[in-house]
Order: sequence, then structure tokens, then C-alpha cells
Amino acid sequence: MLLAVDIGNTQTVLGLFEGVQLRHTWRLDSSTARTSDEIKAIVTQLFFEAQKQAQTPFNINQVVIASVVPALTQIWAELAQNMSYLSSVPKPIVVDANIMRRYSKGIVNPAEVGADRIANAVAAKMLYGSPAIVVDFGTATNIDVIDEQGFYIGGIISPGIQTSAEALFRNAARLPVIDLELPDKILGTTTKTAVQSGLLCGEAAKVEALISALKRENPILAGTEVPVIATGGLAPRILQITTRITHHDPDLTLKGLYLIAALQFRGQAS
Repeated sequence: MLLAVDIGNTQTVLGLFEGVQLRHTWRLDSSTARTSDEIKAIVTQLFFEAQKQAQTPFNINQVVIASVVPALTQIWAELAQNMSYLSSVPKPIVVDANIMRRYSKGIVNPAEVGADRIANAVAAKMLYGSPAIVVDFGTATNIDVIDEQGFYIGGIISPGIQTSAEALFRNAARLPVIDLELPDKILGTTTKTAVQSGLLCGEAAKVEALISALKRENPILAGTEVPVIATGGLAPRILQITTRITHHDPDLTLKGLYLIAALQFRGQAS
């Protein structure tokens, strides 16, 4: 079994693969205040409960990690070799600058690229074909482009829906904190529905406009058959109000990490 660890700014997502099948997923806060012992205790309990439910022991023999939080990268790398569930695991694969360079092209400094974006690019190419566009709705909304050969060639980073909402509520004293629910129509007739429209319909309009601009600027994306894959925890909020998304894959990053590990192993074996 393979454990994929996607450490984001807000959440850390764990995925346990048995062969090519994603059997279990868990989400944790990406809190840098937690000690390695606290994280170890939480993960041990999660594994214990999942094993009890599955009525079969885990045999984890590989770990792959993508992280955009440097303070947590080493903690998880050390946990991968010090937990009882993972005691037979070799050194984990960390998606570092060398790996990012292997799957990108034309990037001035591959080390600056988020490891999750490289994982998304690999999964998009292998699962949906290339060229492709990936839209990751998370702490930031990332729109990434994969060329015909499957290389990550660049992208766009903008504030995510929740990030924008928190900034708005923090800086506009008279605006109440509201749930991120889709209003019945774009024209808001209350403060609540006006804010919901601005945040959600505005996000959809932003993404659609940027995808259109990318298609105009990059001939390889001009065809209507180019897949546009949405992922990230906030993607379902936008899927209802856009026709530009062709696929929704909430586990795209985890699948990309699995594929990177498989390709890495194949390269070492050849």
C-alpha cells in the first residue's frame, strides 16, 4: 500500500492506495503549532479506526509527500519512518525541485512551483490527456496549464473563495459573516445574497474569463476538446454555475502523487 500526503496551506490530505485504488482519505488541519508527537497520535488513531472498519491490517510500503508548508515537510518525512504502521517504509519520496523540474518546462525556477501543482499536472496528463487545464479551488485558486507532452508550463494564482471571503469580512465592518451558499440569482436583494453572488458567481466569472484568455494566448489550448479539470475542496461550489469545467476530480492531487511515486519506482528499477 502507498500513503500519499498532500500538505496544503489550510489542510493536509492523506490518501491510502491499495494498488491503483484509493481506499481511504483523511483531512487534517495544516497547523504548524502541532508537534510531531501530536500528528503521530492523530494519524495512528485514524489508521487504527480504518483498519478496524476494513477488518484487515494495513501493509504500507511507500510514502510520497507533496508540501507547500516547509515547516511541516520534514515532520511528515520523519513520521513516515518512525511510525509503527510505517516501520518498513523506505525513505519517503518528497516532491522536491528535482522532481518538479522533471515534470515542468519553461519555468524560470521550478523550486517555486507548488508540489501539488506538479502532482495535478501529472494526474491530468495520465488520466485525462494533454494538453489540459487544471483549476484547483483551495486556499488559492490555481489555474495551471499542461502542454501536449504533459509538462507543466505555467499558471495563474489568485485568492481562493474562502480567502477572499475572510478578507472581506475582516475589512468591511458592516458586512456579516455568511455561509458560502449559491444564491438563487446573481442580483442580490439582501446583503447576504449580494455577498454570496460576489464571492461565488464572481469566482466563476473570474475563472471563465481567465480560461478564455489562456485559450486565446496559447494555441495548444484552442480546441474545445481540451479537458478542464476542477479539483480542490471548494470546487463543488463553482461547478453548478460554470460550463467551462469538463471534469471534476476531488482526488486529483493524491492520484498525481501516486503516479509520481510509480514513475519514480519504475525509473529506479530500469
